[in-house]
Amino acid sequence: MTRSSPHRLRSVQCLLLCAGLTGIQLPSGSAQPTSGPMSLESLQAAAQQGDPKAQTELGVRYHERNQFDRALLWFRRAADQGYAEAQSKVGFYYYYGKGVPVDQAEAVRWYRRAAEQGLGKAQHNLGTCYFYGKGVAIDQVEAAKWFRRAADQGLAGAQLNLAACYENGQGVPRELAEAARWYRCAASQGNAEAQAQLGAFYLNGTGVDRNDAEAVRWLQPAAAAGQITAQSNLGICLLKGRGVAPDDSAAVHWLRLAAEHGDATAQSNLGVCYLEGRGVPADPAQAVKWFRQAAGAGQTLAQSNLGVCYLEGKGVPQDYAAAVRCFHEAANRGDPAAQNNLAACYVDGHGVARDYAEALKWYRRAADQGHPEAQAKLGWFYFAGQTVPQDYAEAIRWYRRAADQGYAKAEHNLGVCYFYGRGVPQDPRQAVQWFRRAARQNYPDAQCNLGVCYLNGQGVARDPAEAVRWLRLAAEAGQPEAQLQLGLCYAGGLGVARNPTTAVTWIKKAANQGSAQAQFKLGLCTRDGEGTARDPAQAVAWFRRAAAQGDPQAQIRLGISYLEGAGVARDAGAAARWFRQAAGQGDPEAQARLGWCYVNGWGVRRDAREGVKWLRDAVGLGNPLGERLLGLCCQNGWGLRRDPAEAVKWFREAAAQGDADAQALLGRACSHGAGTP
Repeated sequence: MTRSSPHRLRSVQCLLLCAGLTGIQLPSGSAQPTSGPMSLESLQAAAQQGDPKAQTELGVRYHERNQFDRALLWFRRAADQGYAEAQSKVGFYYYYGKGVPVDQAEAVRWYRRAAEQGLGKAQHNLGTCYFYGKGVAIDQVEAAKWFRRAADQGLAGAQLNLAACYENGQGVPRELAEAARWYRCAASQGNAEAQAQLGAFYLNGTGVDRNDAEAVRWLQPAAAAGQITAQSNLGICLLKGRGVAPDDSAAVHWLRLAAEHGDATAQSNLGVCYLEGRGVPADPAQAVKWFRQAAGAGQTLAQSNLGVCYLEGKGVPQDYAAAVRCFHEAANRGDPAAQNNLAACYVDGHGVARDYAEALKWYRRAADQGHPEAQAKLGWFYFAGQTVPQDYAEAIRWYRRAADQGYAKAEHNLGVCYFYGRGVPQDPRQAVQWFRRAARQNYPDAQCNLGVCYLNGQGVARDPAEAVRWLRLAAEAGQPEAQLQLGLCYAGGLGVARNPTTAVTWIKKAANQGSAQAQFKLGLCTRDGEGTARDPAQAVAWFRRAAAQGDPQAQIRLGISYLEGAGVARDAGAAARWFRQAAGQGDPEAQARLGWCYVNGWGVRRDAREGVKWLRDAVGLGNPLGERLLGLCCQNGWGLRRDPAEAVKWFREAAAQGDADAQALLGRACSHGAGTP
């Protein structure tokens, strides 16, 4: 059964960004339409006679020629007669300082006069002045009031800003459904900003039911009209196949348009495309370029992804310290991916001194924001008792939160907890369910453990063929325990036709990855010529690699090789040393063999009493070799008083466990009547 240890997963992610409140929209253009275009001379004649419409239109003609002084002269004459359109334009001139010094308070005065006559454009502009505090004290309630009056007249810009007020709770209670309604009103008139906002609402399920197809329907015209946020979000939809068939090339087209106009989210996502080779040939250097631009604009995910590039040496020389700086900056802004990656750096000691307490702090911050990998890592801290008191129940809580998000590693770890009964009642069936969920996501550790469960009939009906299927998936993904278990299936003909050669192939793959158990098994195969050429020296080499990792069985076999001179020069001292290492781990066979070395003086000073002590440790654990050898000591009086009856007792114990030598000794003792009634 494999268990997961912390590992770093630094996936590059895409981000959906809802557009924000639009700025002030000040209208310009002609006065109310006349029966047809008039010549400049005709307009001048009508204006001189005091016609306010003609005066306003004449002002527009001068405005179009950038003759602002003359334009203002005629706008003011019409405005002084109470003509609302002209009053609005005079306000516009004072607001921007055209033909007069900038005077926003005067602009507000003129906007108000026109607004109170019901002119929608003036109402909208007056609302904008109140919203931003231009020429008047900031008053969002008053702003929303004027936006509503203009919106009720169908002015798209006012509908857009009223929607933004409802979205953000500015001047009105925050009501997302009402915001969506007003965005729709403006969007239906072709307002690209409103179309972008409405599309973002549908993408995120804000104020409306989430509907990706509807989102794309509104984003497309906005993007085509050049609305940058819409281009960015449409690119993401195409990248992820949300509401539209996935199309990486089209996604890159829209992301590039938005990125080149400075949209930081698009720049970040375009960097992702270059990093992963989606819609463009993979180009880590280009990815870094776009991540830098986005990070410079304060885009935290880009800052985090730039850190990933430094950490892994993609597009830039590997630089752990630079990676940590990027992660720190993004993490301090609250980005959970950066917090998770920063924690991993503290665990690994990359760019910073290893510090589990600091890692725990950042994992917790990311986990509290719902980052599934961080939640799983936090669970591991509690499971292992790393920096915090061991608390299986708390580990389960965090594993479950991550598993509920479909995070495969957490699903697997939750299965391990159920399998061993850590923090939950032991329940192999539940374990199998969690292993299966993770295995279906191609998580190799879970595939391996699911295979082992099928092999042993733990939590599921025993099915060696199904076991082999899951073990093969994990083994082909490079999971060493699965490679070993698959090899053992081939060696024993479990769920697959017996094939010692194929068995050795898989066992060797695991051994080359450092699996001590696989190295030991490969040593046995090489020693016995099972599935490979017999080679005692190579067998010793494999035993030595496993023994150096502390595998007690390998230590015993290496000791036997030294004792017998098989594949290595005979060296009783080395044999005793390896037996002692395994015996120190509580292995009863090693205890018996070390005891026998003392009885015979092999590689150690002869000390039969010391030998008997080790033999008694072995028989206390029911080891048949120890029982047989202790029987010989009793029979011959080595290290203790000679006692034929006691010898027979130990021969009988060992014989009952199938020890052939003990059975022969028991037979001889009984035939001679030694130690028997």
